[in-house]
Amino acid sequence: MTKKVLSFDIDQTLNIAKTPITDDIAELLIRCSDYYEICPISGQKFDQFLIQIVNPMLDNGVKPAQLTHLHLFVAQGTQYYIYENKSDKYDEKNWKQVYNYPLTDEQVKKISETIEKSARELGYWEEDKLQPGDEIIENRLSQVTFSALGQKAGTEEKYAWDPDCKKREKIVARCKELAPEFDYEIGGTTSINAITPGMNKEFGMTHLLEELKVTKDEILYFGDMTQPGGNDYPVVQMGIDTITVRNHEDTGYALRGILGVSE
Repeated sequence: MTKKVLSFDIDQTLNIAKTPITDDIAELLIRCSDYYEICPISGQKFDQFLIQIVNPMLDNGVKPAQLTHLHLFVAQGTQYYIYENKSDKYDEKNWKQVYNYPLTDEQVKKISETIEKSARELGYWEEDKLQPGDEIIENRLSQVTFSALGQKAGTEEKYAWDPDCKKREKIVARCKELAPEFDYEIGGTTSINAITPGMNKEFGMTHLLEELKVTKDEILYFGDMTQPGGNDYPVVQMGIDTITVRNHEDTGYALRGILGVSE
């Protein structure tokens, strides 16, 4: 069946973790927006979607009309934003939140305490490595995210901290013992996303199907954490066609092939 939607994880799929997408990826996404609905879905918060994806696309000449084909599925798709094209000039205020499923204050508190306790017990709470104003645990409204070195740490540091995911697997195992009522997913280079059961990328992709009125067969998904326990794995389990990539270069290579057929 013909694909109508290209959906992407962000870190390690569209970019180097926590950095803006390259000009090459931005240009490819702009070109793809003329043929497909573009749907990044990630544990990132809304502001990071703007910094890492939208702003580089603007720098590379994306038009407001093309942005209407960019759908931001924030915090694993538990929040959804669309761009309303009201003029020929881009205005950040034109991003509209379609839905949001936030955690309660009590859930945020319980998750935060559980993750910190688990990381401290295992010797993986590295507050001394944080840059000024940074934080290890972040409330993203519909999920809580542990970033071992904070958001502002350098890329090399992040890649080196847990390349085989073993540290985070231990933290997740301990969290499940302390607070089994929540789900914990490994993502990016140093992150763990904590959510209520079912509020993972399957939730986001299910809403994507409803909001865009497409079928699973009409979606092609790109992700780097497609293994069991990875935050892209729920998409695989749904039976959505998935391309596993190692990095944004792999994604760019695939997109050039797709455009070669589409254009």
